[in-house]
Amino acid sequence: MWSEDGSVVLSVDGTTCELSRAEAARLRAAVGEAASERREFVHTAGEHRPDGTYAVKRRGADSAGNAKVFDSFRAVERLFDRLPDEFDAEAVGREGITGSRRHMVVRHFAEHPAFDCRVASRSPLRVHKEGVLGEVTVPAD
Repeated sequence: MWSEDGSVVLSVDGTTCELSRAEAARLRAAVGEAASERREFVHTAGEHRPDGTYAVKRRGADSAGNAKVFDSFRAVERLFDRLPDEFDAEAVGREGITGSRRHMVVRHFAEHPAFDCRVASRSPLRVHKEGVLGEVTVPAD
């Protein structure tokens, strides 16, 4: 909302602030940076984008062929939850991910600390979920 003098009026949780155009521009840039975060690992990178999507990328590569974009990070978590206790690129491919992106997503699961798993085999690339005993999940301490 704009005030009569051209400043920006911002209301959040019942608190109202009036900002100059310059202050509003700095706030917009800071919010944009906070909403997008890129985290690099050994082989992959994950990017939380301002539009809410989450991209799994091959580290150091920028082409679309080296990225898989999910609707959200929660969508990546749901994919991980659907996969068996030990999985590979073929299992990820059955979830609709194609080409070399399948291997990239498998490796991203193993590298990202949000996913409790480790590389079980490098050739072929297989990942094993940690803390899983049959159908029982061991609670974290």
